[in-house]
Amino acid sequence: MCYFLYLASPLTLSEVRAMLPRGITADLLPPAEQQAMRELHPAARTGARLLIGGCSCDLMIARERGDGESERHLRGRLFGAGLGRNQVIAALEAHRGAASRELAAPAVWQRALAAFVAEHARNAGPTLYLLRFGRDPLRARPLAAAVTLTPSEVEAQPARWLVENRPTTVAG
Repeated sequence: MCYFLYLASPLTLSEVRAMLPRGITADLLPPAEQQAMRELHPAARTGARLLIGGCSCDLMIARERGDGESERHLRGRLFGAGLGRNQVIAALEAHRGAASRELAAPAVWQRALAAFVAEHARNAGPTLYLLRFGRDPLRARPLAAAVTLTPSEVEAQPARWLVENRPTTVAG
């Protein structure tokens, strides 16, 4: 189990991909998840996950550099979710396997994402973002109250605008 950032955009997947900064990719969501994202943001044409490697963890926590801090964080989240030891080990292995070849501090990825989000809102219109921990279906957990931010607010706080389980529309 890792962090995943979801996007509901009025653009097509290829248009979203063309705008993404180097190192961040977009994978199309399966039909049921697409529908769940459209329910949150009816103007969306495309529902996708924004990834750095195979997950979105690098946006939230520093990838391993020998200190074990990110795995301690994930281990705490996983045990807190009620997973047993074997499940936690399997989840950490999956996290390690999801690593991007491009290692950078979360602040670097957060600034790159904020620049993309701002440009996307200015060019494509309102877009919804949702940060989740785990791969359970989008409808499986309650969400916090939705908020709307401007591109300037996102760019001013690249490390704080994304709040887990809170649908955030960026419009400007």
